[in-house]
Amino acid sequence: MFINRSQTLLCAALLATSMAPRIFADEADKKTDVTISGPIEVPGRVLPEGSYVFKLLDSQSDRNILEIFDKNEQHLVTTVLAVPNYKLRTASKPIITFEERAADSPEAIKAFFYPGDNYGLQFVYPHDQAVKIAKRANQNVLAMRGSTNGHDMKSAEVTGVNPSGESVPISGVVQSKQQ
Repeated sequence: MFINRSQTLLCAALLATSMAPRIFADEADKKTDVTISGPIEVPGRVLPEGSYVFKLLDSQSDRNILEIFDKNEQHLVTTVLAVPNYKLRTASKPIITFEERAADSPEAIKAFFYPGDNYGLQFVYPHDQAVKIAKRANQNVLAMRGSTNGHDMKSAEVTGVNPSGESVPISGVVQSKQQ
């Protein structure tokens, strides 16, 4: 059997592709191990002290949906809708920012930034929870109406709420690229 030069090159390319390492596996889904030393508030619930894994949901929508798993990734703890939040400087390690809070309340996550990115994910809270956070933090918070189910999040209406519970534009809550 005679193999020509183009067949040899094709075989070499297929072999190289199948053996290539998956170097950026964590980069694509932004997988991050997070350990907290006390309770923190996330959309829809309060997470107790412990270790968790944050990962972006593999979604065809243009929404940013973050999944929070237990430390072994055996149990999905919650799913969080987020919107991009931009910053000027990138960090070399993950950053989680928190909303202001009253002394007797768990800290509420405001945004999560993956290392090397100049944008992060600002969490969107269910409307009633967002109003409570906005009041106790005395600042605007992202809110959504409707279900916190992952599929429903793809079409959820996202707004902001101020400390009085009134709706405000998203631009009043999230820093955009232009700012």
